[in-house]
Amino acid sequence: MIKAVVGANWGDEGKGKITDMLGKEADIIVRFQGGANAGHTIVNDYGKFALHTLPSGVFYDHTTSVIGNGVALNIPVLFNELNEIVSKGVPMPKIKISDRAQMVMPYHILFDQYEEERLGKNSFGSTKSGIAPFYSDKYAKIGFQVNELFDDDRLKEKLKNVCETKNVLLEHLYHKPLLDADALYEELMEYKKMVEPYVCDTSAFLWNAIQEGKEILLEGQLGSLKDPDHGIYPMVTSSSTLAGYGAIGAGVPPYEIKQIITVCKAYSSAVGAGAFVSEIFGEEADELRRRGGDGGEYGATTGRPRRMGWFDCVASRYGCRIQGTTDVAFTVLDVLGYLDEIPVCVAYEVDGKRVDDFPNTGLLEKAKPILKTLPGWKCDIRGIRTYEELPENCRNYIEFIEKEIGFPITMISNGPGRDDIIYRTKSKTPQ
Repeated sequence: MIKAVVGANWGDEGKGKITDMLGKEADIIVRFQGGANAGHTIVNDYGKFALHTLPSGVFYDHTTSVIGNGVALNIPVLFNELNEIVSKGVPMPKIKISDRAQMVMPYHILFDQYEEERLGKNSFGSTKSGIAPFYSDKYAKIGFQVNELFDDDRLKEKLKNVCETKNVLLEHLYHKPLLDADALYEELMEYKKMVEPYVCDTSAFLWNAIQEGKEILLEGQLGSLKDPDHGIYPMVTSSSTLAGYGAIGAGVPPYEIKQIITVCKAYSSAVGAGAFVSEIFGEEADELRRRGGDGGEYGATTGRPRRMGWFDCVASRYGCRIQGTTDVAFTVLDVLGYLDEIPVCVAYEVDGKRVDDFPNTGLLEKAKPILKTLPGWKCDIRGIRTYEELPENCRNYIEFIEKEIGFPITMISNGPGRDDIIYRTKSKTPQ
């Protein structure tokens, strides 16, 4: 059986924790899209970790971690990550890397930096991890798959041709130093040494695992609103963030994905530019940012302060719908315990009219939040393990959100640890 763990919003919803938690029952955990441009924070018995490429289930000795063909693979970042967790006492994980995964090249990171620099105040707020240039090359068919590391003649010829093209841009658009194909080749040979023990046909591996009845987890990066087709374009990432893409990015049949767990924060946060209707500012935002997450709301990759906002029912309902959600995991609920009252965005106002469906970007940028205020519960809910033990106002908040988004909340995270979770019986989709 295949389960997918994906995000409903702008990313940073707590997918890493949910994947780590569900990994206890999984045999295989797969990263299927994105790259090292976003991080998943994990708190477990080994300590606190920010993972960027490794799947969040690497801390279990019974799981195999797969880097799927849809991943933007930054090989040095992957192995630095691997060495870091092992140095902190984590047993060496079992890893498989798709021979069809494409590599983030050193120049992708440079081009990302140069373009953000060129755009200035009109920049996209990139993490400068090379993701947009990587996917541009992938779809322009001038990217490099891992398997090409093992064909010297082909690799050298392709490097020569690609460098010629890139150097035109470097010289005439960015006015930066030119690429050296020979130096790049030497660097890629170092990459080859690192990945060689782990490379295989991961799609075939996963197919065989399905036939054997293995439990497989697909771990998504970022969230619905950062999807290049369905998100707040152009302030989006460059690969699909939807569970449906898991079939492509992992190379598995779509009908095998039986459960889609969509992770949703109890409030909103976002990194980078783009429309964010329920955003709050000043002291109100600072207080929520300071208390939020598992050590403050700061980007796991960049360290940038996240933009803060109240829960957005419009965006979350849409985000869950396009994911094909079967279950909602509701995270960081414990953070809101300091508030007397909790505003919730229940609809938008666009050009003087109420809007209940998530609009396209042009309309979204004109949207104002319509808020409803709910009473807070004014206490610490960490350590509670059953739904019935939660304060009444806390349960009312959960049930209000559930009704508004129209998808069942079956898991509630009330702390950063692996065991800080409350399971709820799945009921019919709320009306």
